[in-house]
Amino acid sequence: MRVTVGMIVEAIAVGRSSADLLADFPYLEEEDIREALSFAASLAQGREVRLAS
Repeated sequence: MRVTVGMIVEAIAVGRSSADLLADFPYLEEEDIREALSFAASLAQGREVRLAS
């Protein structure tokens, strides 16, 4: 099964921890999660995103 950047970011956004993701997908490594978040952050750079208050 493929784990996409979107899946990782969405899981973190709803409160899942890195430990949760590593337990769900044992073939992932902590570095994979950091890289996915870094990639998502680079895509969002320079874009205005409204946050819920």
